[in-house]
Amino acid sequence: MKVIVAGAGSVGVAIASDLTAKGYDVVLMEQDQATAERLSSTPELTLFLGDACEVASLQSAGVGQADVVVAATGDDEDNLVISLLAKQEFAVPRVVARVNNSKNQWLFNESWGVDVSVSTPQQLTALVEEAVSVGSIVRLLAFERGAANLIEVTLADDSPALSAPVADLEFPREATIVAIVRDHRLIVPKGDTLLAVGDEVLVLVTEEAEEVVQRILIGPR
Repeated sequence: MKVIVAGAGSVGVAIASDLTAKGYDVVLMEQDQATAERLSSTPELTLFLGDACEVASLQSAGVGQADVVVAATGDDEDNLVISLLAKQEFAVPRVVARVNNSKNQWLFNESWGVDVSVSTPQQLTALVEEAVSVGSIVRLLAFERGAANLIEVTLADDSPALSAPVADLEFPREATIVAIVRDHRLIVPKGDTLLAVGDEVLVLVTEEAEEVVQRILIGPR
């Protein structure tokens, strides 16, 4: 699999290094010559000096043959331009974009060529919420351009789902419990699995079905 990573900052270098170590064919693009020269002594990295916001540079770097493009610069505008060019000009199957400012998250969607957006601030916020929230929905991950979310609910002692078999919860077709964490153990739920106070219930759900899931696991709000 060929991967192009645009942006040789700390994030881009870390991504390129990890993917290279796992056997992927990775090209790391960087427009700053000094940065590229500094990294040229790292033998495991394949560097390309060029501006990833320009079609000619992307073409020279081999984006036309890429399976995945990762827009990992420290500038959201650049990441949007890179994503759009990768998708529209080169029809890259998978475009992953870094969101530096969480206020710009709403821009990173399919209209800009983004298949998956990654916002470190939002992920950290979700981890904090997951650690302290009981009886509320915490969104952990978004899939398929936000059409589906992985959410987590820690069941409070007044949850209407307590002591009910999973099969009897009447979840909508657009939602499914994928895992339960109980006493630091992972449980793969079955139809007869009973839910208990303190269970961390992980649900894959569409946005439209979240309200129904909330009523089932949390109760009316």
